[in-house]
Amino acid sequence: MQVAVRIRGKDAQGKAFEEETATLAINAHGALILLQTRLTSGAKVLMHHNATKQEEECHVAFLGPVRSGKAEIGLEFSAPSPTFWRVTFPPEDWSPKHPDARSIPTPIKR
Repeated sequence: MQVAVRIRGKDAQGKAFEEETATLAINAHGALILLQTRLTSGAKVLMHHNATKQEEECHVAFLGPVRSGKAEIGLEFSAPSPTFWRVTFPPEDWSPKHPDARSIPTPIKR
C-alpha cells in the first residue's frame, strides 16, 4: 500500500535531512520505503504521515538493495502505533488456509 510520508532525521554522516517518499509496503510495526538519503542500521528518524499529519519515531530495522539511486529501508516504530496507518491488519495468527479466508461475507439484510 502506498502512503505518502516525510522522513526526517540525521543521515549516515550525521547531517540533518528531510525527504518526501511513499511507502512500498506497510504493516502494524512500520513500513518499507525507498530513500535517496543514506542511513545506518538502528538510526532514529521521524516518519510523518502526510494525510493525517501524525508523526512517529522509528528506527532503521532493515537496509536493502539500492535501485535507481534509492535504498530500500525498513522502518520499525519505536513504540507500538497500531492506528498510524488507519487500516486494520489481520491478527498475527491469521493464515490464508483458515476457512474464513476463503469465504465471502454474507451481506447484512435491512
